[in-house]
Amino acid sequence: MLNPTTGRFLHSILMLAALIASYWLYKQSRTKLDVSEDHKRFLSLAALLGAFIGAKLPFLLDQDWSGLSPWIHWRSDGKTVLGGIFGGYVAVELTKAWLGIRKGTGDTFAIPIAAGLSIGRLGCFFGGCCFGVPTQLPWGIAFLTAPDGGELLRHPVQIYETLFHALALGGLVILQRRRWFAGHRLKVYLIGYLVFRFFTEFIRPEPLMVAGLTAYQIACVVLAIGLLAQYLVQSRSRTATDAV
Repeated sequence: MLNPTTGRFLHSILMLAALIASYWLYKQSRTKLDVSEDHKRFLSLAALLGAFIGAKLPFLLDQDWSGLSPWIHWRSDGKTVLGGIFGGYVAVELTKAWLGIRKGTGDTFAIPIAAGLSIGRLGCFFGGCCFGVPTQLPWGIAFLTAPDGGELLRHPVQIYETLFHALALGGLVILQRRRWFAGHRLKVYLIGYLVFRFFTEFIRPEPLMVAGLTAYQIACVVLAIGLLAQYLVQSRSRTATDAV
């Protein structure tokens, strides 16, 4: 495995590349969004702030509310992809309700998110964070940043995530070209990720909380139920509207 200094440099470069790719793809896709330019700006800002807060908040509140202050804590290491995705999702939904936007906007974000995460998780791999539990599988990796100092081979969970998001990106492109699940592609992608994340949690060194599940697994179940409920409500509403 790379030494920590080189790994951290590659981590930073790949994270920057992920941000650039996501932003460029979002700029291309948001032109098709049938809302005013001012509303597009509000939604973009909501997604950015929601993702940032959602990614950091679980770490800052891990012990107590003191983690929210001072500001330097917000700039420190430690982020959760799951929190970032759904922080942005909730922020956009709340902003839409505030602005009175009834149209679906999720399709605009789906491909940019998948592209960004497929690159960003490579950064996590080289940076030596988010590694899995020890394994005897031939593709196990020794992470110098692990508690054992690289003595044990571990699941390269970051690579598993990179492959998932890359495959999801390809699937989303196909759905877009064939106009399948219009208005629901982000929900389809996120539900797929929640299922994937639920099962990969079994090979992550996370503490167990309730019923032998980690906090992330519990969050995956709750969020998946919420997304499915939203999908069903919106689908029925659209069906009723078309029937009138």
